Amino acid sequence: MHVKVLDDRVVERAKARGVDALVYAPHFTRLPNIERKAAAFSDDDLLVVPAREVFTGSWRDRKHVLAVGLTDPVPDFITLEGAMRELDRQGAAALAPHPEFLNVSLDEADVRRFDVDAVEVYNPKHWPVNNERARDIASATGVPGFGSSYAHLRGSIGEVWTAFEEDVGGGGDLAALLRDRAPRRVFHREGFEHNLRRAAEFAHLGYENSWGKVDRVLLSATEPTHPGHIAYQGRFDDVRVY
Repeated sequence: MHVKVLDDRVVERAKARGVDALVYAPHFTRLPNIERKAAAFSDDDLLVVPAREVFTGSWRDRKHVLAVGLTDPVPDFITLEGAMRELDRQGAAALAPHPEFLNVSLDEADVRRFDVDAVEVYNPKHWPVNNERARDIASATGVPGFGSSYAHLRGSIGEVWTAFEEDVGGGGDLAALLRDRAPRRVFHREGFEHNLRRAAEFAHLGYENSWGKVDRVLLSATEPTHPGHIAYQGRFDDVRVY
């Protein structure tokens, strides 16, 4: 929980590292496409759970929400209030990835205000102070934590994992465990190699957060997760920010 990349090499690495399930949530990709790819790479040894990291708000004031257990597509660039209301309607688990990190994250006040089901307490892209702050948020709000490789690069797969006491038989099971705040533990690798992979993921931020990457999404309602896309049938017109 969660990764941005998915191919045969990712699956091979996950299995080699003893991972039972991956939450796959690529940016700017519609839920049906994510679901099809997740199903194609799932087998008896590895479950790939489709999810969406929704970009709420505008490009200059955006906050990410990780949604697990969606039944219907949710676009990017809608208000945070609108997104959380939609996740609640669908019964999806709403998670706070990389809390209070840079300008793309839910803060402690958001976690308290909305029905957030889990707070990410370890992310390889974080500096130690960021992970410490994330743990403080989880502790102060009483919201369970989760750990994530947040892998944009294949080598990060299996660097961080969350272990539940109960089996996860499918995406619906995972969403239910998150909503029910089931017991879990967060683990991560350590040492020189882990720190190198963390540095590589952090360096990737420059591309990930560039205006050039997102510009295409903002300019055209034909982009797949633009709230004006025909696939959403105008359902989010009252909460869209572009």
